[in-house]
Amino acid sequence: MRLPAIPDDAPFSGEQRAWLAGFMAGLHSRLTVQDAEAASAATPRAVLNILFGTQTGNAEMLAQELAAASRAQGFEPMVLGLDDVEMASLAAMERVIVVTSTYGEGEMPDNAHGFWQALSSPDAARLEAMHYAVLALGDTAYDGFCQAGKLIDTRLEQLGARRLATRLDCDIDYEKVSADWIAATLPLVPRPEGSVAPASAPAAAAETARPARSEWTRRNPYPARLAVSRRLSGADSGKDIRHFEFALGDSGLSYEAGDALGVIPRNDPALVEALLARLGAKADAPAGDLPVVEALSRTLEIRTPSRELIAAIEARAGDEQLSHVLRHGDREALDAWLWGRDVLDLLNLNPALDIDLAEFLGWLKPLQHRAYSISSSPLAHQGSVHLTIAAVRWQREGRDHGGVCSTYLADRLAEGDTAGIFVSPNKAFRPPQDGQAPMIMVGPGTGIAPFRGFLHHRRSQGATGRNWLFFGDQHQASDFIYADELAEMSRDGVITRLDLAFSRDQAEKIYVQTRMRENGRDLYAWLEEGGHFYVCGDASRMAKDVDEALHEIVARHGSLSAEAAADYVARLRREKRYQRDVY
Repeated sequence: MRLPAIPDDAPFSGEQRAWLAGFMAGLHSRLTVQDAEAASAATPRAVLNILFGTQTGNAEMLAQELAAASRAQGFEPMVLGLDDVEMASLAAMERVIVVTSTYGEGEMPDNAHGFWQALSSPDAARLEAMHYAVLALGDTAYDGFCQAGKLIDTRLEQLGARRLATRLDCDIDYEKVSADWIAATLPLVPRPEGSVAPASAPAAAAETARPARSEWTRRNPYPARLAVSRRLSGADSGKDIRHFEFALGDSGLSYEAGDALGVIPRNDPALVEALLARLGAKADAPAGDLPVVEALSRTLEIRTPSRELIAAIEARAGDEQLSHVLRHGDREALDAWLWGRDVLDLLNLNPALDIDLAEFLGWLKPLQHRAYSISSSPLAHQGSVHLTIAAVRWQREGRDHGGVCSTYLADRLAEGDTAGIFVSPNKAFRPPQDGQAPMIMVGPGTGIAPFRGFLHHRRSQGATGRNWLFFGDQHQASDFIYADELAEMSRDGVITRLDLAFSRDQAEKIYVQTRMRENGRDLYAWLEEGGHFYVCGDASRMAKDVDEALHEIVARHGSLSAEAAADYVARLRREKRYQRDVY
């Protein structure tokens, strides 16, 4: 609707004329928006199905951002986790964008197992009506880089779906490339007859549609003060497990129980100095916009060798063992050979090898943040966020080695110092929304971290649901972290059952999965009563052993076949009653 202009001979002063012009411009703007909304309501809207597979929440967050961008382009986004998609519904979808991460060495993320099983079945429905695109998240440090996205992309094409755009495989730094891909892909999505793309989305509308995100991110971390640094493990322990508390101050940072905290580390100055000496480089030599000592300290990964560095050293060093492993393409053998070796170890394979500084810097990957499960609840620990971390240390070939971030926090960050942090939301790992639902938690070692947060959260809520914790480590006398706190929660009734497994306190090693099997009848009963089952910790062995034990318990105490037990566990996943935070 166009409003009439103010007549030139109207009896208004210049100030009155200016005020009226501004008022009518604002009214015209509001009417234009109302007209646009009315036109939009009368125009067929194209439903865009955005399906995500996520392990730690990044893919889900990106899916929500994609939804906001598509809504501003006139689409009607429908966002679903992959395991929430029924195959009959998938066959009816005409416009689909899949956003998925990859877990471990090429595996589907936790919320995509059932989807992939159905999609890869020989009986899967044809998808000729579908136009699709795939946005994959991964890490080039792993052999299975973006493998989940690659598999889904290929399978959709095999089933007759038509690809809208070439799949994007993102490395760890995915923000810019994914945003560019989304901007280029959305205009390619077909629209139903009669619908049109908006000529330009109003800036205010687009901004309103975008999900709210904290100003503190991986690229702009909050400089948080370390308020508490306390050793939890005993003096006789073979481990150095620490409790850290960061003050949130006036940052506005918020988190939920189950989220992770990203910490921006600094490399070990001793390793930086040793690398400079090995390369024969001066600390003030240029490395892009920084002196090389600053680049090696703050921006480049010097602990874990990159693929580029491994290949370059193999081609130059003349080390028969490394060459043999690489030429046979055996990933497990390469991992075993690399275990415990850092960048300096590879350079020292041939001490006589002269390496150009600029070329060497080009072989290094950017230094990434480290994400740790938060071990506190914002309801119980207002104004602070807690972490529970084991400082990783080892020796190899006469040199001390250490985990990049764990030793940074334990050895080089004192109480009162600041470190860059940001929150990584993990909506796929939350305590039950129903305060009456039973909760079973399996978290040996530092895997207890999120469950400490869960327990504090439920106590602060006044939740009445039963809580069962399986915890263990090597020795009860030296490795029973948070023992006093757990005893208090047990006395108060917050913890209903506490089963402990200290593997080296007796001749036969006992693990958390041992205790699960011993109490399998009760565990299955809790699940039958609506219980939620959680696991946190090592993905390579513990989480797999716990998953195997869970299947066995369900089969035995539910009197089910192995296939039926697998279906039971898959249903727990679909109902969000089996959640994992594994690494």
